[in-house]
Amino acid sequence: MLDKNQIAKRIAREFKDGYYVNLGIGIPTLVANYIPQGINVVLQSENGMLGMGPFPFEGDEDPDLINAGKQTITTIPGSSFFDSVTSFAMIRGGHVHLTVLGAMEVSDKGDIANWKIPGKMVKGMGGAMDLVASAENIIVAMQHVNKAGESKLLPKCDLPITGVACVKKVVTELGMFEITPEGFKLVEIAPDVTVEEVKAKTLGRLVIADNLQTMVI
Repeated sequence: MLDKNQIAKRIAREFKDGYYVNLGIGIPTLVANYIPQGINVVLQSENGMLGMGPFPFEGDEDPDLINAGKQTITTIPGSSFFDSVTSFAMIRGGHVHLTVLGAMEVSDKGDIANWKIPGKMVKGMGGAMDLVASAENIIVAMQHVNKAGESKLLPKCDLPITGVACVKKVVTELGMFEITPEGFKLVEIAPDVTVEEVKAKTLGRLVIADNLQTMVI
């Protein structure tokens, strides 16, 4: 099975030259460390930054440079800073080509729940609802099951919905799935993971691609 960094590394291969990309909190933030050589993308953070670099090395952190998840980050040549109004104008205007988000649940229709667990304290929904409503392409990076071992790939989301029918792909420790009219389509399977294991841990509708590939990490 894949670890969090391997999930991030696989998602980074979905980037195309010239993309503007927003990385959500959690596993998605790791994607910044694995952008392939020769691919020029601009990472956008909704707290007001274009041009995020990889995470800083220990001792090189600047507490004034943070992403939307309050993690310290680095800049790259050409980085720029602006207010939240400008940031969300970029997002709502459809200028972000790809959004990578974490999730607590994803349905086999592409619905996503990632902002609230009833009864738990939350600071607010953040920028997730704007991102899922405006992005051309949304990839979810998450664990396949929760701490109780229950599937997070479901027929329908039980938690409060962030966005409806917006997710295009999901990458978990078990593989990569495309959202299709038939449900989750397993297109790449993680090394040493069996199709039977994926079936056992997926409650939503699941189809197996005819040309199923073993994921290259």
